[in-house]
Amino acid sequence: MTTAPPTGILATLVDEARLQTERRRAVRPPAELAARAAAAPAPRDFIAALRAPGLGVIAELKPRSPSKGPLTQDYRPAELARAYAVGGAAALSVLTHEAGFGGTPEHLAAARAEVDIPVLRKDFVVDEYQITEARAFGADALLLIVAALPAARLAELVVATRELGMEPLVEVRDEGEVDIALAAGATAIGVNHRDLRDFRIDRTLSARLRERIGADRTGTGPVMVGESGVRGADDARALERAGVNAVLVGELLMRAEHPGAVIKELIG
Repeated sequence: MTTAPPTGILATLVDEARLQTERRRAVRPPAELAARAAAAPAPRDFIAALRAPGLGVIAELKPRSPSKGPLTQDYRPAELARAYAVGGAAALSVLTHEAGFGGTPEHLAAARAEVDIPVLRKDFVVDEYQITEARAFGADALLLIVAALPAARLAELVVATRELGMEPLVEVRDEGEVDIALAAGATAIGVNHRDLRDFRIDRTLSARLRERIGADRTGTGPVMVGESGVRGADDARALERAGVNAVLVGELLMRAEHPGAVIKELIG
């Protein structure tokens, strides 16, 4: 099984992530970063958080997006993290991609320090340095995107993530990518309803891929996360019926005056 090289906006975001990684590597060498990762607080259990009864919400922090531009003029990760946790979020997702989303690993560290739920590093991960950096700044999980990586490289990064005690959330868009994710050993699979080639949303994708993923909400199959396009409680309920364990929600919360209340509505 193979994946084609990323194209379009995904290729741009991956290239930007590589450049960001090289800049940060020049400032903080791998040995220094590894020492910080070894001293970081123990990882929190991402899978257990998503397997809890009911629909989980992975609440996302990001100051802007490539498709929508700025989402807030006053980005306060620590304050947002507290509001999300009080609202009942199962986990947080923090964007650390600077060029496309305005995020940094420092934002992740600030958010994690305020909560006791798992925190996912969301970025375009292509290098072990990014994985070590995620743990060094407190991440409990991180995103790996099938479309951004050769299949063999994905499998290597899954192993590298788990070696540091974190869990990879492996993102897919179609049946072939599901097969690649499962072959790489993924036990948490995110279905991205947004096509990064044109930003179109297909909210039926989770339902169509559930059987291929083998998610059944009983704890025997992989955890499934519905990503992108959740506009409110009706979308959350539809995805819950489709079999997802959790939904990852960003823009809706970033634009909300009271994001904690929105999370409560999504949970039901």
